[in-house]
Amino acid sequence: MSIPKYDDLYEAILTFLSDGNEHSSNEMTGPIADVFNLTPEERSEQLPSQRQTTIANRIGWARTYLKKAGLISSPRRGVFVITDLGTAALASGAKIDNSYLNQFDSFKLFSDRSFDHSDKTQTHSASPSTGSASESTPDETLGKALQLINKQLADDLLDEIMKLSDKAFERFVLDLMNAMGYGAVDGAAEQTPYSGDEGIDGIIMEDKLGFNLIYVQAKHYSPDHSVGRPEIQAFVGAIAGRNGKGLFVTTSKFSKPACDYANHQHIVLIDGEKLTQLMIEHGFGVSTRKVYKVQSIDTDLFNSYCDI
Repeated sequence: MSIPKYDDLYEAILTFLSDGNEHSSNEMTGPIADVFNLTPEERSEQLPSQRQTTIANRIGWARTYLKKAGLISSPRRGVFVITDLGTAALASGAKIDNSYLNQFDSFKLFSDRSFDHSDKTQTHSASPSTGSASESTPDETLGKALQLINKQLADDLLDEIMKLSDKAFERFVLDLMNAMGYGAVDGAAEQTPYSGDEGIDGIIMEDKLGFNLIYVQAKHYSPDHSVGRPEIQAFVGAIAGRNGKGLFVTTSKFSKPACDYANHQHIVLIDGEKLTQLMIEHGFGVSTRKVYKVQSIDTDLFNSYCDI
């Protein structure tokens, strides 16, 4: 069984709280996961942000909506109890979903305030009261949107990289490594002469003092090209006896035999997809268009007032 959508969790949360006792948020996750027979993998699945499990996040949002509708209340921070409205909802036998919650003015008011009314079409399609938002929680939606934006950005970055000359690509790779913290002193990244480089396109320092060197091979291939084992073998031969490590970078991809051989020889491989990921991760060749600040409660601050 897949992880249930957050509005599919409403009834399970109310049933869990139906004993009328107060329960903490941490108490709910395991029993509710049991109700849906979630596997260990599903229970441990993380959000794209990797800050919380998917099931815990969906239970949290489900509690938020139930609380806004008045079906549960929170007498203390992180503690929840069912209300008379929640008990009545269970007893009614009705399907408890966003449409059911929409009968309560407090829920409708919360939904209306949660979305921008400057675009009526978008507001209607995104509002939790319509049911279409039940595919994911706001945290999941934000994470998936960021993944999609970064996927498109990665494709655009690779297009720009392919416009570089082979020599410029070699310099580009060394500059990226500098941005990642390798060769972090002046002259620590060296591009070898374009002719007679013996299969080595650059040399960078692994540490600031230069005790360890990394030899770089940079291949500016079309994305549909596959780097095979022979090319990795040739690179291994080029750095043999040089007392350093090897890094093979390409704009294309590597064949499985190439990957297996490189792993055996302790050669690090970076393909086109990984290359763009590193650029985004280290802010190389990209600029920040907009920053969205997602905040959460500072529990330490509020805990500091508990004994006052």
